[in-house]
Amino acid sequence: MRVLIVDDEVRLAEGVRRGLEAEGFAADVAHNGVDGLWRAREQQYDAIVLDVMMPGMSGYLVCAALRAEGNWTPVLFLTAKDGEWDEVEGLDTGGDDWLTKPFSHPVLVARLRALVRRGARERPTVLEAGDLRLDPAARSVTRGETRVDLTAREIAVLEFLMRRRGEVVTKFEVLDNVWADDFEGDPNIVEVYIGRLRRKVDRPFGRAAIETMRGAGYRLAADGG
Repeated sequence: MRVLIVDDEVRLAEGVRRGLEAEGFAADVAHNGVDGLWRAREQQYDAIVLDVMMPGMSGYLVCAALRAEGNWTPVLFLTAKDGEWDEVEGLDTGGDDWLTKPFSHPVLVARLRALVRRGARERPTVLEAGDLRLDPAARSVTRGETRVDLTAREIAVLEFLMRRRGEVVTKFEVLDNVWADDFEGDPNIVEVYIGRLRRKVDRPFGRAAIETMRGAGYRLAADGG
């Protein structure tokens, strides 16, 4: 497994590199965001360990640039900052995990192995189906240039459909992913929300993106209808 370490603290970065190599990883090091971004573009890695605060180009900007280019290599952020909003920003930028300095080396290794097991699957920060766009972090939905006002639950249902665009999903898959595990209400609540979404993101724009597949479930057309 090949890992890229990007951190402007030279001693820390070299220590992480030696530790990972002792665990059987191959590791490359960059000491600033610009060099790290260049290496990530030029070489295929199984994971990237990315410091947040660096001169020239922050880890957030490096991660955002890679995601914008369609590079889905798992990113583990390292930071001396211990605040929940910093963690939120890192994950919303496209990061996969977060570790605060000082950290335990065995924990770092375990988290990297977990990220590598999940693989570099596509995880766009903004979901798109044709001209339908959903930004989960900003809770923003647009159809073309028009903003569509949705409730939090409506956004959650739409997000699930968009992450599975082009696929048929059952009513119970929607329930399992959007409502709590202990939901004891009427499963037909899914139909209610599907109807609301159609009235807001489809019909006003002359679209029919959200389809009912009789006896199977629902499907959001991959092209947004």
